[in-house]
Amino acid sequence: MPSFDPRPSVARHGPALAGATAIVLAAGAGIGGSILLHKTSPQGPRVLTAAETRNLEHQALAGATVRSGLAAAVSVPVKVLPGETLQSAVQRTGVAADEARAVVALLGQTLDTVHIKAGLAFQAAIAHPVGRRGPARLIGLSMKTGPASTVTLSRTFDGALKLRELEEKVSSETTVAEGHMQGSLYESAIKAGADSRMVAEAAKLFSHKVDFARDIHPSDQFKLVFARKVTESGRTVATGDLLYAELAAKGQTTRFYRFDDHGKTDYFDELGKNIKGFLLRTPLDSVRVTSDFGMRMHPLLGFTRMHTGIDFGAPTGTPVYAAGAGVVREERWAGGYGHWLKLEHQGGWATGYGHLSAYASGLHVGQHVAQGQVVAYVGSTGMSTGPHLHYEVMKGEQKLDPSSAKVPQGTVLAGRELAAFKAQKARVDSVLIHAAYEQVAKLENTGQIRGMR
Repeated sequence: MPSFDPRPSVARHGPALAGATAIVLAAGAGIGGSILLHKTSPQGPRVLTAAETRNLEHQALAGATVRSGLAAAVSVPVKVLPGETLQSAVQRTGVAADEARAVVALLGQTLDTVHIKAGLAFQAAIAHPVGRRGPARLIGLSMKTGPASTVTLSRTFDGALKLRELEEKVSSETTVAEGHMQGSLYESAIKAGADSRMVAEAAKLFSHKVDFARDIHPSDQFKLVFARKVTESGRTVATGDLLYAELAAKGQTTRFYRFDDHGKTDYFDELGKNIKGFLLRTPLDSVRVTSDFGMRMHPLLGFTRMHTGIDFGAPTGTPVYAAGAGVVREERWAGGYGHWLKLEHQGGWATGYGHLSAYASGLHVGQHVAQGQVVAYVGSTGMSTGPHLHYEVMKGEQKLDPSSAKVPQGTVLAGRELAAFKAQKARVDSVLIHAAYEQVAKLENTGQIRGMR
């Protein structure tokens, strides 16, 4: 068990500091940042400056004298177990039942201590009697109650427990997540600071122009611009809309800008052309081609015959997206294709999806679907050697190679809409330029490049 060190820590999110009679009041907040200290006073919450925060820490540490008969305080991380009460979790730190009961009663003034979820975590500071004869004494407790909020308990000089609610200042900003491809786009973008929802949206956009199975290679570069809410210590507590997506692959750079216009949202390239092609190049987020379009030796039948689509290997249950806006025309068992789905699009175009494990909930023949909507899930039904999606593109009665079919392209903005788009684009470009300057400055400071003076 680690000993409880009362010295100030340099952790980004701030320490839970305690002595025998006090716990640092700024637990959960960055030492250099501002926090909101909620007190039971008519004035309401007050913003503390960094200097005031350090002063509170000094006061707490100055009064941290070890009481007679108690050893130095130690820090104990605790997580509530399935089916466990908060009182039981507090007792597992070694304190007596009556003390645990008092702690929970005090916490009940600011949070629901009855309907708690398994996995709720808190940090306790406890001091054991010398020789460990008898129960431990709770010196302090720090519990995260929200993305930027913390509740603390600390001992006052007379031994009573005092409850405080701390909230770190949160601000809104537009930021850039960028890097090189290392594995999938999902893995790379998550490492760079994006979230899963945003990466899925970017993947759908890129799938209009890029074949993830063939066109993406290690060291290809990407950039995502998005809004977020961030604490002063640098923690992202919420992410907003994807404003821009860029991918440099197969010798060219693809750029998508978000455009909001009177309640309608879409993405366009730098010239104002709608980047959404008529059909997606691939109807899955992350794929690998296991069989191309054309003549092949059938893996089960043992003879050569025409393969009228592309097979994408993916785990069972992987979502399948509608390649384009259209109407469900077939949803049935189709022999060797297993569970089969056919969508009809404008202009005589259609797409087919085979070997499915299931259809999307509520999907039915005659239903209109949007491009990118989840319509089914990958499986291994019918004549299949393993989980994969068989994907077909049809123009009238002719089946075409999905990777090279010449499908219609998107529309181009003009007039007032183009002017509004350029204004929104300029704001994103300024964020990209600022991020580029910061990156150069960082490299100069670390000596990786020499400044151009």
